[in-house]
Amino acid sequence: MKNLFLFICYLLSFSLYSQANFEKKLQTQLILAEDGSTIDIDAGTYFLTKSLSLEGKKNITLRGKGIDKTILSFKNQVQGAEGIKITNCENIILEDMTTQDSKGDLIKTMQVKGMTFRRLKAEWLGKPKASNGSYAFYPVLCENVMIDSCIAIGASDAGIYVGQSKHIVVKNCTAFQNVAGIEIENSLYAEVFNNTAIGNTGGILVFDLPGLIQKKGGYVKVHHNLVKENNLSNFAPKGNIVGNVPKGTGMMVLAASHVDIYENQILNHATLGVGVISYFMTGLKNKDKEYDPYPTDIQIHNNTFERKNGRVPMEGRFGQMYRIKLKFGTQVPHVVFDGILDEKKVGKDGKYLPEFAICVKENNGQSSAILDAEHDFKNIISGPDALNCNPESIKSIQF
Repeated sequence: MKNLFLFICYLLSFSLYSQANFEKKLQTQLILAEDGSTIDIDAGTYFLTKSLSLEGKKNITLRGKGIDKTILSFKNQVQGAEGIKITNCENIILEDMTTQDSKGDLIKTMQVKGMTFRRLKAEWLGKPKASNGSYAFYPVLCENVMIDSCIAIGASDAGIYVGQSKHIVVKNCTAFQNVAGIEIENSLYAEVFNNTAIGNTGGILVFDLPGLIQKKGGYVKVHHNLVKENNLSNFAPKGNIVGNVPKGTGMMVLAASHVDIYENQILNHATLGVGVISYFMTGLKNKDKEYDPYPTDIQIHNNTFERKNGRVPMEGRFGQMYRIKLKFGTQVPHVVFDGILDEKKVGKDGKYLPEFAICVKENNGQSSAILDAEHDFKNIISGPDALNCNPESIKSIQF
């Protein structure tokens, strides 16, 4: 028995040494990498205690052997918040691996020109909880971002988040059991297509928020996505803006402009198929004088909507508003606009001028409502044509 005990202790100490040696070697490779280098990681599960960082490099590829074949686990992390952090770089590729259980964001990239995430999984294991990190994939202040064939699970804010960035493609990805599946925030020229967002609180969000470096996003295309049954209870930590997203949201556009939503399947959401709302609906104060709180030029067309009849869940600010103020009963409209208008963009008929209109047209299963939130919901307009527009006014957003 004594010999067996000693043998087990030897194996454990050898394993710990091997893991520490791997971690040190990999970080050294990242520090010493020359332009054009490819760093390969063999298949296996590696437990890291510190963040991995890459800074000031060009044309670097970090490559594993495949999703769930190469696994970087940060569940024993004692130093740093992020799993992988990449800053001030150009033309970086991360591909073919899984990252798990960091204290904060799993993969954060900041001020990178040319950032590719390809065939990656980023996840927090176990049930969704507020103590999970905020973002699985988190490019911020980046240009030319590609997120392709990635999987995001368990983020307490957004699984795939792109913030304050330009020229973005998110495609062929899967997001589930996050608060927000995919979020484009204060970003310009983004295309989100061929993705699956299922089982989150909200499927796909396009937000513009105050107090950020990049003041205004927009020119966002969201098309050919499967957005289904995003009815998970919101588990965001208190104070997070995404904590306002109601359980059962397919898509939400918050204060963003020039957004084209088309050819999506938006199915079986308890609260909203698509919500188009101003910042005023959050109930939060805005101290940013340069911020535009109104959504304008939003086109929602040629989508398929389905919803089983039923009352909206009585959860959060929006859930209470639906049940107490709006009283839609079980016939809840798929598309909702809060009806709060920017007076500078309104014509003589009291509606937005055509170039600023919220346009809902030619959807399967179409139903919509204007909530008149500015006047305490006194004059709600609902029906399939509540936000109708001429087909000629539907124009493709050009990048």
